[in-house]
Amino acid sequence: MSSVTRRAGRIKSAGLTTAGLSAALLIAACSSSASSASSPASAAGPSAPASSNAGTPSLKVTDITPSFSALKALAPLAAKGKGKVAIIMPDTTSSSRWTDFDAPYLKAAFTAAGLPSTAFTIQNANGSDAAQVSMAQSAIAQGATVLVITPLDSGTGAHIEGIAKTAGVTVIDYDRLTLGGTRGYYVSFNNVKVGTVMGQGLVSCITNWGVPDPNVIVMSGAPTDNNATLFAQGYDGVLAPFFTSRKYTDISNPPGSWDAQVSLGEFTNQYTAHKTINAALTPNDSNAATIIHYLQSQGIKPRTFPTTGQDASLAGLQNILAGYQCGTVYKPIYYEAGATAALAMYLRAGLNPPASLVNGFVEDTASKVRVPSVLANPVWVTTANMQATVIKDDFVSVAALCAGQYAADCKTAGISG
Repeated sequence: MSSVTRRAGRIKSAGLTTAGLSAALLIAACSSSASSASSPASAAGPSAPASSNAGTPSLKVTDITPSFSALKALAPLAAKGKGKVAIIMPDTTSSSRWTDFDAPYLKAAFTAAGLPSTAFTIQNANGSDAAQVSMAQSAIAQGATVLVITPLDSGTGAHIEGIAKTAGVTVIDYDRLTLGGTRGYYVSFNNVKVGTVMGQGLVSCITNWGVPDPNVIVMSGAPTDNNATLFAQGYDGVLAPFFTSRKYTDISNPPGSWDAQVSLGEFTNQYTAHKTINAALTPNDSNAATIIHYLQSQGIKPRTFPTTGQDASLAGLQNILAGYQCGTVYKPIYYEAGATAALAMYLRAGLNPPASLVNGFVEDTASKVRVPSVLANPVWVTTANMQATVIKDDFVSVAALCAGQYAADCKTAGISG
């Protein structure tokens, strides 16, 4: 079986079809999605609230800013609600975002929405399935009525959601969808589009850097993460025509991992076996960073070996400035955090979230249900738009980004602040 055929099969087997995705994954400002999501409780399972939210403020994803000032309108819901909101992040290793951005943004968002600190908790499972289950059980026992989880894997997530369902607790899947789960809602980015813009970024970079006869290794995140499947659906869809036409050669497709050292091992094994590899689809900045460091040790020069990334990490942005990474997918995490806080405030108060917020559906292919979802769009960041995106949003400081050897690169890119 050819590598192109295998990749086509992976696209087909992903959590959503491409055609279905484009109809479902719309940003909150799209009025058509508002009407389609007007009755999310019907798909949310028995724990979904049935009360009307007439007379309460409505929010859209695009209303949310890093200050979360729009959430102040939800403060009256704090007094109407019952129980606690418990948030459980997955780990500290798959991405720095969970501790550097998600946790502080979530805290700020709930605070802005008027929920006292005694009414919500934010924990991290530190990569342990058992710890994540135990944290969820403890939170429910201590009065949580809304549970927000980023599952370590779908098996763990489904187990937690089964426990929550029995206890009458509504679950929000945060960033990762639990396949086979019973959650009420899902908050994330358009994850196929994340992969799509990554693939488009690689194609653009190969052209701009003048890479001759592109021989590409296509890497991926952990197979146990449904997001990794959706990312791959996006970039596979972009790259497949280039492989089919033989403009590019699809050299290798390793199994995938979010562990940077495992990813590095996959890359070095293939690079040793296939010295013609001269471009890599790398699925996030952490994985890319170790590979870039290895390429530098092999004498690879800037703007000659394209790699990609995701998460707009400091290391990733600096690798872009230095000419070793084409770009990174920036996902303004404050959208996710703010939308989750707003969603939880409605649910805690026993209200249906407004259609302006719940702006689409994503299919759980294991449970065969359409999950009411809040979905935002990602941005591809290069040197051309760093100033207008990650710098403007205070996602990274100019002082940190432009420190030391990167000062000259920042000056060339017109980055200041």
